[in-house]
Amino acid sequence: MSSAALVLLVRIIFELLIWIVIASSLLSFFVSPYHPVREALDRIVAPLLNPIRNMIPPAGGLDFSPLFLILVLNLVERLLIVLLS
Repeated sequence: MSSAALVLLVRIIFELLIWIVIASSLLSFFVSPYHPVREALDRIVAPLLNPIRNMIPPAGGLDFSPLFLILVLNLVERLLIVLLS
């Protein structure tokens, strides 16, 4: 597999993960926690968010862990792309 193909694969995977985090966060405002779509998204996102939630408590009732996770995913994506290029 070429370097360009690996970079494209990394970009697709990380973009998909970021969109899943965004969808999970938005659905948490509108959909029951027991809805099948929300449960599926939470199974993907929860293992990534739980360690962050342990380090960063909610501030004023708002959970900033999804935002922090998106920043970390973006940073890791950029690092991997630099290493693969």
